[in-house]
Amino acid sequence: MARNPKATKKTSDRRLRPAGAGGANPRRGRPKFCLFCREHATWVDYKDVGLLKRFVNDRGRIRARGATGTCAQHQRDVATAIKTARELALLPYVVRTTATQARGGRGGEHRGNAQAAPGAGPAADDSGSADATGDYQTDGPDVEESEITLPALT
Repeated sequence: MARNPKATKKTSDRRLRPAGAGGANPRRGRPKFCLFCREHATWVDYKDVGLLKRFVNDRGRIRARGATGTCAQHQRDVATAIKTARELALLPYVVRTTATQARGGRGGEHRGNAQAAPGAGPAADDSGSADATGDYQTDGPDVEESEITLPALT
């Protein structure tokens, strides 16, 4: 059932502020501006990796409009250019970061620890086991791919 918005209209405290309290710009700090509008850019070049890195954070994610100051249209253009540069391997999809300290997160300290949960993890069979990097090792002799020789075809 629809309600009548005029019948239940409430006044907001924000509308009743005095004129000098908030001023014209209630934001603090430096005003944001669109770099592309200022330079009258017609399009965002996906090949300009130095420029696109300004719009990507340290983990490789696209920064938000509020953080970069771009307008809505140019933010869409920047996102498209970054995605194109990623497909052409000019920019990475993800930048790996190494944690200097283990974080708690969900599961507490025992998560991922084989001693805390004896039944957890993949069952090891006698044909091989996984090492710390997740590579599957066999019990046979260590042979590198370059050492494998194939019989000559005659």
